[in-house]
Amino acid sequence: MGRSDPEEILPPASVKPPDGGWGWIVLLGCFVITGFSYAFPKAVSVYFKELMRDFHVGYSDTAWISSIMLAMLYGTGPVSSIMVNQFGCRPVMLVGGLLASAGMILASFTTNIIELYLTAGMLTGLGMALNFQPSLIMLGTYFDKRRPLANGLAAAGSPVFLSALSPLGQVLLEKFGWRGGFLIMGGLLLNCCTCGAVMRPLEAGMKRKMERVQDKYEAKEMLPIGDKAEEAISTTDGAKSKKTKKKQPRKGKKLLDFSIFSNRGFVIYSIAKFILVLGLFVPPILLVNYAKDIGVPDTEAAFLLSIIGFIDIFARPSCGMLAGTKWMRPHIAYLFSFAMLFNGLTDIFSARANNYTALVIFCVFFGISYGMVGALQFEVLMAIVGSQKFSSAIGLVLLIEACAVLIGPPSAGRLVDAFKNYAVIFYMAGSEVVVSSLFLGMATFCCLNQGKKPPQPEKTPSAGGGSDTEEAESDVQEVEDHAGDNHHLSHSTSTAVIIDSDAANHVAEDRSADGVEQPAGEGAMPAPGEGDSGQTVERESF
Repeated sequence: MGRSDPEEILPPASVKPPDGGWGWIVLLGCFVITGFSYAFPKAVSVYFKELMRDFHVGYSDTAWISSIMLAMLYGTGPVSSIMVNQFGCRPVMLVGGLLASAGMILASFTTNIIELYLTAGMLTGLGMALNFQPSLIMLGTYFDKRRPLANGLAAAGSPVFLSALSPLGQVLLEKFGWRGGFLIMGGLLLNCCTCGAVMRPLEAGMKRKMERVQDKYEAKEMLPIGDKAEEAISTTDGAKSKKTKKKQPRKGKKLLDFSIFSNRGFVIYSIAKFILVLGLFVPPILLVNYAKDIGVPDTEAAFLLSIIGFIDIFARPSCGMLAGTKWMRPHIAYLFSFAMLFNGLTDIFSARANNYTALVIFCVFFGISYGMVGALQFEVLMAIVGSQKFSSAIGLVLLIEACAVLIGPPSAGRLVDAFKNYAVIFYMAGSEVVVSSLFLGMATFCCLNQGKKPPQPEKTPSAGGGSDTEEAESDVQEVEDHAGDNHHLSHSTSTAVIIDSDAANHVAEDRSADGVEQPAGEGAMPAPGEGDSGQTVERESF
């Protein structure tokens, strides 16, 4: 055009998260996805007795179905991250929903336990993994100030769905058998596709809309009204779309960003999370058997898990609201450390519980602390690495957690078989959680807070703040790459308009008149030297 686009001189600012609006629909989708991802592997356990009878296998053989689901959920994190970085969140979630549903539907036709491992275990687990990560990424895109609350509400989907899916599975088993139950559960998993469909990309859509409106406004302002102006606008839109298509492959976004390991905060978080997962899931897995061994009836022993789930439903949103307050959010890593310490001490102090009342008290405090950990774990990770690198970070963290999941609970089971003493297991699990809490708190204080320096614009920020600066620098580089194309585009558009001689003279007279009165930055294209100097100033400011 007659003047350069301000958004092409300055690096385009990222779209501000709305903290509401369509974000509440995204939050609802994330709530459903989280519920299916965490509750489904536990809910299928109601079918295990029927599977043992039909396939003539033991309990440990059927338990591998849930283990494979969880291993796929955690272990395929990097695969999900690569696909999200390559194709975006919505397509990955749609494919994941189809895979999760297809796995359960195919499982209803299996004839041996190995086929169940491949269908209900691997295929459904992979599908849930392709839904879980993108939903958290989209949640961080739509929420900023209210992000702790949003994470807490989304995390509440796990206990809510566990409370609903387990009784539903029992009803389906009684009326339709395990094959009919698997078939219906597969149909329920198609709701993951619905949740994926509502994950509308925020930044790309807003930027395209703003660019389109500004281009048309400038064209109508600088050109005479009529068919020639409309032709020029269409020429500009076509040229911009072609230029965008040419530039996109050259941008080269990383499929999996391993540079986050240079972030000290991420390394500290990963180590603490590995130690945490070694002991976090052990007490709820062994709780029912522990209660039965001390003489608690079966129905009352099973009700202990319901107590944990019920408390967990309220603990997660409440902790999310607390973490979102202005005086607590800057110290959210310490709140997460306190939640882990609370959970570990609960395990240790309850190791000697020898009656049902003591176990109920343990379940109440464990539900509170477990809900706090669940509500804060991904919010802390987002705060450390930023939204731009979160897709790679969560994939790598889940892979690390997968290793810990395969070590912790099986090791605890072997210790129970060896010592026949559940108190030792509770002491061990609680100690591991306490160690992870102390490590995270002390490392955050000593390595991050003590090492902080006053922020300097020309230097790269400390841990957790590098993503925004790198994005701004990449935008400036893209501006420099497009500088020559903008001048050529302006010249070609003007040439397309000056076909009719009378219209050309009219435009020439208007521009010559404007050149006397208007400043150089508004009525005319700035000189190459001026454009370069402006870009140099912007680069130095970052």
